[in-house]
Amino acid sequence: MTYRTITTDVEVDLSEFDTEDLIEELEDRGEWPGLGSGNVQLDSKELLEAIWLKRRVGNNDYQTELDQLIYAALGHVI
Repeated sequence: MTYRTITTDVEVDLSEFDTEDLIEELEDRGEWPGLGSGNVQLDSKELLEAIWLKRRVGNNDYQTELDQLIYAALGHVI
């Protein structure tokens, strides 16, 4: 677990932080739609195929893959 000292009423310019640090923080919080550190990021076609295969067999648990696809296409974190 990572500890941080936070005070209230502080303005922070997120552009001053490295992207990798921000991604790591989101992963630590469980808020990152990516695959997590240490795993290879899937490309869009692989994500679409993973979603398609799950839907094909009636498995509706493909939200993680869908979030990853949205991030890959739009660059926005859900």
